[in-house]
Amino acid sequence: MTTDMYVKVGQASPGTGSEGVWADLKGNRRGEVCIVDFFTEMALEGRTYQVRAGTVTTALTGDEAITDTAAEMCVDSAEGVTFIPFEVMITWNNLGGDALECAAKSVGAASTAGTAFVPLPRYAGGIAARSTARVQAAGSVTVAAELDTTTRQHFVYAQEFVSDDDSEAEPWNPVLWVPKLPPVCKGVSCFYVQVASATTGPGYFAHIDFAELRTVNVT
Repeated sequence: MTTDMYVKVGQASPGTGSEGVWADLKGNRRGEVCIVDFFTEMALEGRTYQVRAGTVTTALTGDEAITDTAAEMCVDSAEGVTFIPFEVMITWNNLGGDALECAAKSVGAASTAGTAFVPLPRYAGGIAARSTARVQAAGSVTVAAELDTTTRQHFVYAQEFVSDDDSEAEPWNPVLWVPKLPPVCKGVSCFYVQVASATTGPGYFAHIDFAELRTVNVT
């Protein structure tokens, strides 16, 4: 037995419904169903935010070697809130010393020091985030000590190799992390980024993009 499938055309005038009511699937004039990926949907609902470092031509200065408990920027959440980091970008502005390195990690404990940063709604005019954030140069954001039993590592980039003539290849620029399986930071937790180079901290611009939900809507 064959069952025909139909989708309502909503190409020129897509509509919105009310909570708790049935809505037609959105299709185009060719009969193709329009599917929105999860993070685009979160953005349309006003549930995505950005934490950034550096403005215009003024870069932030990183740490002198990645150091335990020291980060450049972070996102924190409390009980009842879950956030999902889905993009980190780091652009080198000046190299500082050699041996460039950067990393992103998360842990189930909030940061304890650093300059507060109010997460920016990626939906213009959107509501404020429930999560909090910090941004401060030279590893001045204090996070929980890293342990292989509690700290999750999401990416590490290190350019540690120097040639015989004491020169290095140009670094990857920018460093872009868009995970296929992003971490889910539930309840009291912290996602943080570390940026450094040996002897002298590098200048950089960076951002963390994340989606945020009430935990009751997740589990």
